[in-house]
Amino acid sequence: MNKQPRFLLALLPLLSVIISAAYSIMVWEISMFLPLIIGLAVASLLGFLNGYSWDEIQNFMKNGVSRALPAIFILFIIGTIVGTWMLSGTIPTIIYYGLEFINPTIFLPTVAITTGIVAISLGSSFTSVATVGLAFMAIGSSMGIPSAHIVGAIVSGAFFGDKLSPLSDTTNIAPAMVGANLFDHVRHMLWDTIPAFIITLLLFWWLGLNRSTTNLQNDKMNEIMDGLMNSFTIHPALLLLPFITILIIAKRYPALPSLLIVSTIGGIVAFFVQGSSVNEIMTVMTDGYQANSNSETLNSLLTRGGITSMLSTIGLVVIATALGGVLEGTQVFTTLLEGIIAKIQSTGSLISTTILSTLVVAFSCGEQYLSIILPARGLVGSYQEKGINPKSLSRSVEAAGTVGINLVPWGVTAVFISNILQVSPYSFIPFIFFAYLVIAFNLLYGFTGISISRTPSKSLSAATPLKESV
Repeated sequence: MNKQPRFLLALLPLLSVIISAAYSIMVWEISMFLPLIIGLAVASLLGFLNGYSWDEIQNFMKNGVSRALPAIFILFIIGTIVGTWMLSGTIPTIIYYGLEFINPTIFLPTVAITTGIVAISLGSSFTSVATVGLAFMAIGSSMGIPSAHIVGAIVSGAFFGDKLSPLSDTTNIAPAMVGANLFDHVRHMLWDTIPAFIITLLLFWWLGLNRSTTNLQNDKMNEIMDGLMNSFTIHPALLLLPFITILIIAKRYPALPSLLIVSTIGGIVAFFVQGSSVNEIMTVMTDGYQANSNSETLNSLLTRGGITSMLSTIGLVVIATALGGVLEGTQVFTTLLEGIIAKIQSTGSLISTTILSTLVVAFSCGEQYLSIILPARGLVGSYQEKGINPKSLSRSVEAAGTVGINLVPWGVTAVFISNILQVSPYSFIPFIFFAYLVIAFNLLYGFTGISISRTPSKSLSAATPLKESV
């Protein structure tokens, strides 16, 4: 007979992932594959001991992975886009003009704003990071700006845009899970998103104060710009490709065909503008662009992309979503959520419970969709009982699930970002200011009652204890 695990036993898979992840970083010095497999093994054993058959556990894994298939195919296509955008000279052109015109003092806020605009337009933080984000990484590194600061600005901007874009899958999933209107949800998120982003920009501006390029850095920038001019045809017209991409995505065509079109256009531009052969285009789509200039710095900045570069990230996605499927199917998440929900006493504790439960799921499986779906499903009844509009729930799970997932070093998003930008998650996570701030604003609103929307039948102050329904 299948049974729900006790709360302390339900913590075992999460603790196994966290402990083995700590060992993988400090002792074993390996990637997150083994810690996630250990977590999957512990979760499967717990399910087996609670009466689930191996066939059932295996089906839970299949169900978890099946939810990630659209994201997996998108990652494949993003690999081809990075390769063709390099070969076509699009990313090198962005780097060239960025080095020529961007002031180092305002570089980090510029990065956050630009990646945010692109992500709002595309509805995809991943695509924003892999295209303009990658270009900004090269520009900032050439200016001598710490890589962790650059990645923090890229991620803050990309997930600001992703969070507010009606084209984003997570922005659609969150209100759908609680029965809220999409545009009501987006408008409600302005309360936490806008002030958090403004403070984020100020913090990045502060980091850039008194920063100026030294003669050594100027020499490095000139070396890179000369190398770009010698390796590519650099022309402002190449900047049209990002705008064409935005127009294609804005038409709200399905993501996969849209991204395939973008990748194909990049290949066509490479053929006609850079004189690349069809063989070269197919090669960079598969194995990425391999820079071969006289500058080692330039080579390290431009050698990126290709389907094969995504395989490590995709492998982690498969394991993480399989783990999430087992944790959901064996009712581990149900036990954890019930244990957390039992502590609810006030509006503030309800919002903080939402944030905490979302982060628990995020740290358990490192997967964005489950981090939004499970807490939203588990808590919607509590919000209805307490007379709080469900859009406050969808806003909170977006804050911790869509944005806060970046704080999980072994999470899918952090691993993807690390893979694309070649910076360790443990270096850049402290500088994702937007993730911390958007969570903090939701907690503030929960305990003060600011912007908390009530249903017409009930009214409750933030400090008033919540009475349980009879």
